[in-house]
Amino acid sequence: MDAIQKEMGHVMPAFTRAECSLEEVKSGKALPGYQEIKCYLVFNLKIDFMRKARFVAGSHMTDPPASMNYSSVVWRETVRIALLLAALNVLDVCAADIGNAYLNAPCKEKIWVTAGPEFGENAGKPMIIERALYGLKSSGAAWRQMLSDSIKKMGFASSKGDPDLYFKPQVKDDGTKYYEYLLVYVDDILCVSHKMAAIMEELAARYRLKEGSVGPPERYLGADTKITQASSGLECWAMSSDSYVREAVKVVEQFQECDGKKWKKPTTPFPRLNYQPELDDSPLLEPEMISRYQQLIGILRWSCELGRLDILLEVSLLSAFSAAPRVGHSDAVYHMFAYLRKHNSAAITFDPTMPDFGIDFNHYDSWEE
Repeated sequence: MDAIQKEMGHVMPAFTRAECSLEEVKSGKALPGYQEIKCYLVFNLKIDFMRKARFVAGSHMTDPPASMNYSSVVWRETVRIALLLAALNVLDVCAADIGNAYLNAPCKEKIWVTAGPEFGENAGKPMIIERALYGLKSSGAAWRQMLSDSIKKMGFASSKGDPDLYFKPQVKDDGTKYYEYLLVYVDDILCVSHKMAAIMEELAARYRLKEGSVGPPERYLGADTKITQASSGLECWAMSSDSYVREAVKVVEQFQECDGKKWKKPTTPFPRLNYQPELDDSPLLEPEMISRYQQLIGILRWSCELGRLDILLEVSLLSAFSAAPRVGHSDAVYHMFAYLRKHNSAAITFDPTMPDFGIDFNHYDSWEE
């Protein structure tokens, strides 16, 4: 009940009571051009056992909007480059999460709903949805446009290479020129700047930032982030999939028990160095095990996306057989999870110093014919 009251407290400003009766609306005498929808309360139990409720709209009952409703997000590669620039220009990095983001934007659709008991004294009355309620087809695009306009009013410009990367020329106290950046993934903000406090204060004046979300990022886009010391001795940012890999291994441990597999302690991702999946002639998997194989491949591919580059080749080779995997392919996948279980810590470090390859690239004598 507390979760419902908390959610409805945030959602209620998105509704306006219609100045007519429910019968007039249903008969078409009032609110012409408006569509009726139903709304739902979705419940979830978070990792910290906190109960969460989300009030969402049933957009399956509405017609597609006439305007484009695509909403882009920042690329992961852009985030990595931004963290590299932070170390290169000695800039601070700060993350923030905007609370009930969609509800800040106006609703682009003409819809109404019959209020339920969670609306209190307005229960049973027609309510017009004025804000971009979660679940509506146009809400993502409406919120993205509103936030983009707000950031541009702060003096930032959108990058042509990634429209969800915003930059603004700035000058440090010592006169050094640099660019400060804002990266946006729906409601998750990542700021790279030497003057962090001013930007966060301006964002907080426009939107409600979740309590405890403002500060150096510990996780961003599913990856662990932290400041580390590179081999060059410079402090820089690093991203890893350690938390995800640990949770994934726990899931696979349950699969191991069901499938009668035993854990090994491998030193390489593949069962043997000369293993070639395309030459595997073991029996094909049963249909129910094909689904399991595809699920495991999906977990491995996401691990690679978050930074496990050491298994990228092996995962790519095994992914090619997702449609018709064999027993040997399945064993290789379980072997790879055993490898991740033993080697569960790896990170991509964004060190801006030039690596020493031990090769003189300016020496052209060897290029002469």
